[in-house]
Order: sequence, then structure tokens, then C-alpha cells
Amino acid sequence: MESAFIHTPLGTAKLEGDENGLTSITVLETDEELTDVLPTVLEDAAYQLKEYFEDSRTQFDLKLNPSGTDFQKSVWKALEDIPYGKTVSYLDLSKILGDVKAIRAVAAANGKNPLWIVVPCHRVIGSDGSLTGYAGGLHRKKWLLDHENPVKQQRLF
Repeated sequence: MESAFIHTPLGTAKLEGDENGLTSITVLETDEELTDVLPTVLEDAAYQLKEYFEDSRTQFDLKLNPSGTDFQKSVWKALEDIPYGKTVSYLDLSKILGDVKAIRAVAAANGKNPLWIVVPCHRVIGSDGSLTGYAGGLHRKKWLLDHENPVKQQRLF
């Protein structure tokens, strides 16, 4: 398993993966020394994240290999289908997965998503439109949703 630390506007991110795919991307609360030479298996992920933050990428094309239960993986797969700049509620997501009663399990699986940004769990909000739970912190969730908002606030002066 290879790992690398890269800079993002939201803090240092740790990327992990191998030839079978990317296993995790996590934003850290601490500063780590950035990786000078990226492992080959992580170069594309780092490059695509850079493009995302530069507003030149709205979709990721990476080989993913997260660890989780079959149910968690089904939730994470459904997250990948939420379009850039759009949001769904936890209830919507549980309906998409075919069981409205599974809303708490869907929310729990969403919270265990190991692939920050690439599997866009930040696009899931409360049924009332509120920003609810986010492993990276609600300030990061708000930043990501604002970043993806197609209508950017213009400066008045």
C-alpha cells in the first residue's frame, strides 16, 4: 500500500492505494510533510484532485478499491451518481437504494466513506436542506458545496 500527502485548499489530504486502486483519501486536521515524489499509483488521483480544486474537473475517472461491507459499497456507488453541483437528501439516497426504512444505515455508510471528494458524500444533505454530519467537518462540506455551486457569488466592489 502506497501513501502520499498533498496540499488542498481545505488542508492536507492523505491518499492511499495500490495497483488495485485508490483505497482512501482523507483530509487531516494536522499538517503533515507533503510528499515530494508521488508514488506512481497515486499520481493520477493527486492530479485529478488538483484539477477539481482548480475548477477544471467535475467528474473523477479513477480506479477505486475502498474497503467496506457490500451495503456500504452500494451506498458509496450510489454517491458517485450524484451530479456535480447537485445535492440529495439521505431520504432520497435511501429511496434510490430501494429501502426508505434504511435511512439511518444509509447515513451511517455515508459517514464511513473512505474516499473524500471523489465519492461525493458531501453532496448529501438533510431533508430540510440543512448541512448535516460530515466527517471532514461542516465547514469543509459548506466549502465543497459552494465550490461546486454553478452560480458563483460575484463581488459587488
